[in-house]
Amino acid sequence: MSARKANAGYAKGRPFRPAELLEYQAGSVVSREIVRQKTGTVTLFAFDRGQGLSEHTAPFDALVQVVDGEAEIVISGKRHQVKAGETIVMPANRPHALQAVKRFKMMLTMIRS
Repeated sequence: MSARKANAGYAKGRPFRPAELLEYQAGSVVSREIVRQKTGTVTLFAFDRGQGLSEHTAPFDALVQVVDGEAEIVISGKRHQVKAGETIVMPANRPHALQAVKRFKMMLTMIRS
């Protein structure tokens, strides 16, 4: 095992690959918070195929960066297919949901100010 893997793949002030920071788990959604501040958070998620988040709203914009796989994100009833390397903003106060078309990993950035 490399030192990078043993250190869970990241340390502040050094480059890292988000997709390598957490593993898929069968039938589950896994998350790992990378940054937590009063003004916002950055969280990594890994979704097994078919897993997702039910429709909800948030009082601030949420930026989704897909780092592996493919998902369907529904925003105010409109469906979007997003794949690794693509990004979408889920606007504040608009209903949104997502589901893994294939296993996928995303980095979610929420700014609260």
